[in-house]
Amino acid sequence: MHIFRSNPKPVACFVTVVLFVFCVMWNPAYASLVTTNEIIEMSQQDYAREKVNLFLDRADVSRQLEAYGVSSEMAKLRVASLTDAEVARISGQIDQLPAGGDIFSTLLIVSVVIFFVLLITDILGLTDIFPFVKKY
Repeated sequence: MHIFRSNPKPVACFVTVVLFVFCVMWNPAYASLVTTNEIIEMSQQDYAREKVNLFLDRADVSRQLEAYGVSSEMAKLRVASLTDAEVARISGQIDQLPAGGDIFSTLLIVSVVIFFVLLITDILGLTDIFPFVKKY
């Protein structure tokens, strides 16, 4: 303690330099209000990018891209370079794609289900549709 009192000038210079370095290195943080619409817009942009990337991860989409000569990784890099408006448009088009398979398999499944329902009702004696069914 006696050293600091006998030589106050070097200590004051050292403290001044340290405070100056800390003030220059650390910039003050500026806060501003963020509206709800801005937050919703940012989350929708993130959601749209993730939806497009998940679509590119599907096996059938990857096969089709490879048939066109584009790898899945290259497609993801291209999506990453798109603007937010372009990604939102592509995400909207993904929602409009038809879901499910072809109509033939759907009709086949529906007809088999209807056949079994009528067969069970015929076995129970509620209907008389099939002549080969014995009634109980």
